[in-house]
Amino acid sequence: MREHGSRQQGLSRRPRKLGRFPMVREASFPSVVVWRLSPAAWGLVAAAVASLALSHYESLQRLYSVWTEREEYGFGLIVPFVAAFLVWQRKDLIEQCQFQGSWAGVAALAAGLGLAVLGRLSTLGTFTTYAFLVSLFGLVLSGCGWKGVRLLAGPLLMLFFMVPLPNLLLVEINVKLQLLSSQLGVALIRLAGVSVYLEGNVIDLGTMKLQVVEACSGLRYLLPLLTLGFIAAYFYRVAVWKRVTLVLSTIPITILMNSARIAVVGITAEYFGKAAAEGFLHDFEGWVVFMLCIAALLAEMALLARVGGDRRSLREIFGMELPSPTPRGAAPRNRALPTSFFAATGLLLVIAAVLTVLPEPRFEAPPRSDLSGFPVELGDWRGRPERLDPGYLDVLKLDDYLLADYTDDGGDVVSAYVAYYASQRDSNSNHSPRGCLPADGWEIQSFGESVRAGAGPGGTALPVNRVVIQKGEARELVYYWFAQRGRILTGEYAVKLWILRDLVARGRSDGALVRLVTPLRRGEPEDAADARLTRFAALVEKQLPRFVPD
Repeated sequence: MREHGSRQQGLSRRPRKLGRFPMVREASFPSVVVWRLSPAAWGLVAAAVASLALSHYESLQRLYSVWTEREEYGFGLIVPFVAAFLVWQRKDLIEQCQFQGSWAGVAALAAGLGLAVLGRLSTLGTFTTYAFLVSLFGLVLSGCGWKGVRLLAGPLLMLFFMVPLPNLLLVEINVKLQLLSSQLGVALIRLAGVSVYLEGNVIDLGTMKLQVVEACSGLRYLLPLLTLGFIAAYFYRVAVWKRVTLVLSTIPITILMNSARIAVVGITAEYFGKAAAEGFLHDFEGWVVFMLCIAALLAEMALLARVGGDRRSLREIFGMELPSPTPRGAAPRNRALPTSFFAATGLLLVIAAVLTVLPEPRFEAPPRSDLSGFPVELGDWRGRPERLDPGYLDVLKLDDYLLADYTDDGGDVVSAYVAYYASQRDSNSNHSPRGCLPADGWEIQSFGESVRAGAGPGGTALPVNRVVIQKGEARELVYYWFAQRGRILTGEYAVKLWILRDLVARGRSDGALVRLVTPLRRGEPEDAADARLTRFAALVEKQLPRFVPD
């Protein structure tokens, strides 16, 4: 971090000897130049910012909805204000820095606006939110150049914390946090002498069962604490490695503290009943845990301050400094806006006008039959349809589904699940079994892609994700794949890329997840289960086009 002691400079006064005359004092002359924007330049900057906001109006609207509707991102409301404060804090350095624009900023702005247009055409919110950050970076770079970007790097990076992670990544993180917090929490409960059994994210205390739901995964602690860690590191005047350590440590701090909270909930429920783990007490424990996370972060800062050769107290190396006042006698100069900024502003005005008149895209899924009419007889298999619990339906947000157990004449069983979405955008899309299976207590023994000969449409090969899972002594074989507008895909990220392509080219984002599960009987070779699922998959694929159109 910079030192402020050398910032404030007065007028330079130096005595000079002229021959044999007595010393006289020279006329004062300014030693510091400060750069200011003229009213006309301010007007152009205001036009550029307004055009930027108008070009990304929908993404800003979406961000606000995320901040107000999703608790884990509630802190996002204050992030722009914190970033603005960090810019103001460097006001003295900004006004003394002569910026030079960069045409690379115009290129970055064009890329950001291109993503905004693509997001508008495809209605994929993730594209539009990140497009705003790319466009903002490009605008700053076009007007301030790389010197200005380095000066404003902290506030610009700060803005990334207000943008929600892609839903596919967020789901994976959430599931892993749920499982890890559950495992550590149960370990702490056992240390307290309480008998407990863990199955996935369900804690069985014998007299009752407690489920570690998504809201208790620790994500609501991790995201705001990670943001606080970044802010603390920004004002932490120590070596870079200590700052990086501080930010990264928010992850284990969150996991450990959340696990301790789960343990407390389990112990209080064991001795005082399930009601003690709900309502006000449950929420109050969450608040206390977050305060303890902040306390742990401060303790770590104090400890790092005493590590290494430069051992100083926390008070000496951590502080929120205000900008120094403009030096007395400083010479003000008008800051000339570079040509690259004029070009960036013009580009923003054009794109803002285009997006304003661009009609809202309308997507319609092709006609299809409801999965309630899926055959209950497939060859020698007889099915028994089942219904999903309303709680699962609230999370999955699917449009149609099939859930049925099929049994053949030999007593073999295959569970079939097909989840159909008429529109797959943002959080409204298929949930990968890779996250759902471990959450139900199943451990993945093997995972890989396999090609099943003759099981695909028209007797072609069928690519599937082949998974062997185990819970206790029970083992099962799972096949799953994604039926996407005439394509059969196995990769979750490939599904997202094809959705984007088809939204723009075909105006469609409908698709389905197909999952087949069969138990592995004790001593049964996996090849026999593979043959069973391959045979059943061929029957499903033959019927599927009526319910999941190409």
